[in-house]
Amino acid sequence: MTKYGKKILEIVSSSGSHMTAEEIFDALRQTYPSVVLATVYNNLNRLWQENRIRKVSVEGMPDRYDRIQRHDHLVCKRCGRLLDIDLGDLTSQLEQKAGISILSYDLKLTYVCEDCQNK
Repeated sequence: MTKYGKKILEIVSSSGSHMTAEEIFDALRQTYPSVVLATVYNNLNRLWQENRIRKVSVEGMPDRYDRIQRHDHLVCKRCGRLLDIDLGDLTSQLEQKAGISILSYDLKLTYVCEDCQNK
């Protein structure tokens, strides 16, 4: 793994939020000021393909990146706010319902966050 890949993995793994590639780029530039955005995208794609990070896609929003630890997400339908939620591992229940073996799943629950409700 390159020095950029290691640092990007560290940034994503230690982040308490779900960062976009541009946010990761800004964080990486603090350590490596000459890095280019394409390097960030290339490393993010490689880390995601190697199952070292998760990519969270929400329609109409830029992809965000997250630690690999098993968890699910709440997504605000209005503002796109993304929050972690731990529903436990539902793999066996999903396999039983679907009648097939599941490699992984990415559960996103849609809701309207409190801030948007108050607007």
